Amino acid sequence: MKTLTTIFLTLILAVSLAQASAFSKDAKYRTTKIHITAEQPVTSGSNTFKFFITKDAKAVDAEVTIKAFMPAMPGMPAMESKVKATSLGNGMYEAKLNLAMSGTWQIHIFITPKSGKKSRIKTSINL
Repeated sequence: MKTLTTIFLTLILAVSLAQASAFSKDAKYRTTKIHITAEQPVTSGSNTFKFFITKDAKAVDAEVTIKAFMPAMPGMPAMESKVKATSLGNGMYEAKLNLAMSGTWQIHIFITPKSGKKSRIKTSINL
């Protein structure tokens, strides 16, 4: 019976891990919180991210723009990818970013609500 319970719990854990996101990160500025996920591991090239945005624990309805950039370095020009996120409803947004190469990408998320003050949340992603 103990072996059967161990096998059952192992299967539940394996299924839940298989359903988990390949990438997950949280960012925050004051009372605005963003949960960023991607179903696939983040790699160089095109990546699809989902952003769940809340302010004061309520889903945000706004225009969202995502800017990913890598500053210039010796022998390499600056790189940038900027896109307008698509609203999926209830504070969830989706955007495809082109991260041209491995390294640390700075991510700026611009949130423009229909009423109220525009805000920007900064984070980074390492490939």
